[in-house]
Amino acid sequence: MTENAYLVGLRLAGRKVVVVGGGTVAQRRLPLLVSSGADVHVITVSATPAVEALSQAEAGISLQLREFRDGDLEDAWYAIAATDDPDVNAAIVAEAESRHVFCVRADVAREGTAVTPASFDYEGLSVGVLASGEHRRSAAIRSAIHEALQQGLIARDSSVAPGVVRGSVALVGGGPGDAELITVRGRRLLAHADVVVADRLAPQELLAELSPEVEVIDAAKIPYGRAMAQDAINDVLIDRARAGKFVVRLKGGDPFVFARGYEEVLACADAGIPVTVVPGVTSAIAVPALAGVPVTHRGITHEFVVVSGHLAPEHPESLVNWDALAAMTGTIVLLMAVERIELFAKVLLEGGRPADTPVLVVQHGTTASQRTLLATLSDAPERIRSDGIRPPAIIVIGEVAGFAA
Repeated sequence: MTENAYLVGLRLAGRKVVVVGGGTVAQRRLPLLVSSGADVHVITVSATPAVEALSQAEAGISLQLREFRDGDLEDAWYAIAATDDPDVNAAIVAEAESRHVFCVRADVAREGTAVTPASFDYEGLSVGVLASGEHRRSAAIRSAIHEALQQGLIARDSSVAPGVVRGSVALVGGGPGDAELITVRGRRLLAHADVVVADRLAPQELLAELSPEVEVIDAAKIPYGRAMAQDAINDVLIDRARAGKFVVRLKGGDPFVFARGYEEVLACADAGIPVTVVPGVTSAIAVPALAGVPVTHRGITHEFVVVSGHLAPEHPESLVNWDALAAMTGTIVLLMAVERIELFAKVLLEGGRPADTPVLVVQHGTTASQRTLLATLSDAPERIRSDGIRPPAIIVIGEVAGFAA
């Protein structure tokens, strides 16, 4: 039998499909079969908990816990032989051939009459890849095509892209720094942008991937005084959207974690501009994690607090209860705190935090320039200064910081 297969799409809605076997192969195939509308019959001696759960949750799946028998493929349109017994799989294929039913054999693909491609759906496209039985190769090529579509490297019809609306704004969290940590939705919308308004902390590698016709605006260089910067950014978003552009506002981390993202949502709403919010991976959790530190850990801490350090403890506009922070035993994650670390350490020590509390400092987290410093609450300010730590940096205070040792 030739290794080359004819690639075709099957319309299985309302048609009987038989899956013999209830292991990981069935577990992977069932969701796609159900989404196609197939009438799926699973026959297996035993099933994984996930397969059992799918059969209970999905009306389109019936589960029979028994051995395969002659006649099980009667009236079937498609079959999958996925047991751990080669003889049973061979018998399934044999019956399928006698009934002119196409059948995938999971253990020895070349012995089946059909092959499952490595596939994905994207913006109305269904893409499948076959590589003459080289499953790892087909999966790798499938993933590369998927990523290229998400990045806009392959031409696409933006009129059918979910979430892409001309005359609107997408507020996208770019993640903690590493370009690969942006969400799939965020990267997809960025690939469709007409205009990108980017913060300094947004992953710069993502901007390099944009096509030349995309207008990229550095939010830090919009010509207004510091106090007017946010109003100026709001004006740019509204102006470009009113011109019929699809605008992506790209921020570092998550747009609603100390990033003034909601102010931009309100400004656009007041101007009648639709806004889509795409959450991002916040640096407050991701940066410590990639430095080997969880912000919570069983038996050590049941709480963590993320605090902005842009105002000193005694500043009249500060909304932080530093006495309460000092009294808690959980983890404190300080953002934008390097410049005032002496003040923050002092107020926490005076409030009762032990002097030997571990402190982890991570500069340029998740990037190639990442630097880490492990100190204690008492010596952290001096160590930060002597080591030349500068923003952007995350400061983690609490017992979990000691895991970085």
